[in-house]
Amino acid sequence: MSITTTPAPARTDAAAPAPAAATAGQARRTGFAVAGGALVWAATMAAFNPQATDNLSITVTDLGALPFQASLFALVTLQLRTAATGTSRVARGMLRVEYALLTLATLWTVAHGFVPAFRDDAWLAVLDAFWPLSMLGMFIIGVKIAFAGRWSGLARVWPLVAESWAVVTVPAMGILGATAGRFVGTGHLLIGYVALGLILALRPHLTGARD
Repeated sequence: MSITTTPAPARTDAAAPAPAAATAGQARRTGFAVAGGALVWAATMAAFNPQATDNLSITVTDLGALPFQASLFALVTLQLRTAATGTSRVARGMLRVEYALLTLATLWTVAHGFVPAFRDDAWLAVLDAFWPLSMLGMFIIGVKIAFAGRWSGLARVWPLVAESWAVVTVPAMGILGATAGRFVGTGHLLIGYVALGLILALRPHLTGARD
């Protein structure tokens, strides 16, 4: 009599391993980065018209946006490490998609700001679409955080306030005009992302981060 054993097939539906959990210190630093980045962009937007066509205004407004975009990478990383959108593959996957959108949007900012010769190129016009797409992605993430309920208190609801920037500011510019819409965008950054950053910096435990 012979005995054979067949190993159990590997499961393909198991959840992806969770990344290292965030610490309160990491959440606090992310908060300060978000508040600072949003404040720099808001100040730049208030001082320079984003619709201006002169080289100086274009360069300054693009450079002013870079700290904000960099802070969003830190924010998405915190959201991923704290499973802010949930623990499923889809919930984590949407954050990884946002990484890609932010990368392409930031690439546009760098190329458009630093290399004036690229500004009329078709490929750069394609990349330009990822600026609003990345902000729309942040809005969807804000909605998911509110429903997932893994962050608590103000940290649960304020991402939706902050990350509604695109769905508030873009229509405002279309309805009110570039000048008025620009100040709507500036105010929304202060009320939204600067406040969110301060919430994370001052109350990091609301994200589930631990000391």
